[in-house]
Amino acid sequence: MNTFGKKLTLTTFGESHGKALGCILDGVPAGLKIDETFIQSELDRRKPGKSKLETARKEADKMEILSGTFEGLSTGTPIAMIIFNGNQKSKDYDNIKNLFRPGHADYTYFYKYGLRDYRGGGRSSARETAARVAGGAIAKLMLKELGIEIHSGLCEVDGIKGESIDFSHAKTSQMHALDPKVEPAQVQAIMDAKNNHDSVGGVVLTTATGVPVGLGEPLYYKLDAILAEAMMGINAAKAVEIGDGVASTHLRGSQNNDEISAKGFKSNHAGGMLGGISNGDTIIVKTHFKPTPSIFQEQDTITTDNEEVKCNLKGRHDPCVAIRGAVVCEAMMALTLADMTLLNMGKKMEHLKSIYKG
Repeated sequence: MNTFGKKLTLTTFGESHGKALGCILDGVPAGLKIDETFIQSELDRRKPGKSKLETARKEADKMEILSGTFEGLSTGTPIAMIIFNGNQKSKDYDNIKNLFRPGHADYTYFYKYGLRDYRGGGRSSARETAARVAGGAIAKLMLKELGIEIHSGLCEVDGIKGESIDFSHAKTSQMHALDPKVEPAQVQAIMDAKNNHDSVGGVVLTTATGVPVGLGEPLYYKLDAILAEAMMGINAAKAVEIGDGVASTHLRGSQNNDEISAKGFKSNHAGGMLGGISNGDTIIVKTHFKPTPSIFQEQDTITTDNEEVKCNLKGRHDPCVAIRGAVVCEAMMALTLADMTLLNMGKKMEHLKSIYKG
């Protein structure tokens, strides 16, 4: 499936080394101001080649809107956006066209479809996430009208955990680090891995504030479940935690329960959701990314004919994919919450009456 969402749906298309990639965002209410400068700024946050901590591939990632807007406003019809690729080096992949790169989707794509686009992974490449960021930017514009804001940053790299959470610092950090005190050590870990032709993993913290009570569709479209699905659908994501996540399994119920006062919840171990429904508190999600599988060390693998060979990669790759994954996590959070706001509109008769009876 290449479509995400129920009422607000995002369908993406394109490959890493194809002519272009893009998306169709359907379900955006008419009358939303479409700020193209903001959408481009979100893509600029994700685009490659901004620092020595990222892949050297240079892409402008210039977004072009093809439909769904008129005079700067959404028309209520599908919004189509396209991003043309400009810096492919497909020849870097000629030596691996008949073998499977360890850690990549080459093996599974080949045996599922009987063929694969070996140039950078084709459809399975993380380059596809540019389309998600474009769609997520519009979802953010919609949520901003409702007072909902989303932030993200790296809270851990190569096992080096930050102690503080500073989203304002993450906006200026070359690696979206949340803790300026441990950022130098995290940078050094990434550079050490890169210099040793290796890679490291990381953890992205994503939050949403201003979320109203009531978002989420039990039992089979719960907010926490769909957020987990959204984050796990990002390339290289291997685990998702809601609220305290794994740490909550080490607590007693008396410690983990969020007690309630007349002013609201006294704590937020639940991460802003109860029973799959938002409770009005801050939404908290952690997404764990594995080390980038593209490394420049010789590895054992097999060919499409099941012959054992050595794999020696060429090309340009991120030493820590979690860095550029931060903005993608924001996009998926935004798409999920925007979809949930639309789904929640008709849950009470008073909502319908306010629309149809004034």
